[in-house]
Amino acid sequence: MCLINDLMINEEIRDREVRVVNQEGEQLGIMPTAQALALAEEQELDLVKIAPNARPPVCKLMDYGKYRFEMSKKEREIKKNQKVIETKEVRLSATIEDHDIDVKYRQAIKFLQDGNKIKVTIRFRGRQIAHSEIGADVMQEFAERIKDYGTVERRPLVEGRNMTMTVAPRDNK
Repeated sequence: MCLINDLMINEEIRDREVRVVNQEGEQLGIMPTAQALALAEEQELDLVKIAPNARPPVCKLMDYGKYRFEMSKKEREIKKNQKVIETKEVRLSATIEDHDIDVKYRQAIKFLQDGNKIKVTIRFRGRQIAHSEIGADVMQEFAERIKDYGTVERRPLVEGRNMTMTVAPRDNK
């Protein structure tokens, strides 16, 4: 996403002729690169190639240090406004009681309202793995309870001794 490093400045520009634009965006015309560099030096600015694929390439007279600072400030602002989605885990068991499932349900709703995904896991112990349909029923009941707050992104799947399901927050926009 960083555009700063892609620009060529001053002596890095090897083209014979360039179209020059001043700081206000007014075109100064097509001129040899040496003349454009002399013009930039005279105004104590840098010559920056902003459109390298144009014929001839477009260069702008600007304070490159100030431009880099502004661009890095914009990138920091964009990064600051991003929402990072975390995956929280809610663990159930195949033999979970109603009250316990209520507690896990409230916990899951809190995670979903915060905008996080949840990974619902059931770990089968001992011989419980032989009756994985009981775990599937618990998962189905849990998914039914939280359907107003989230959508099942990945259906319940048995992986070894664990059954997992992923739920994403529902868009309320």
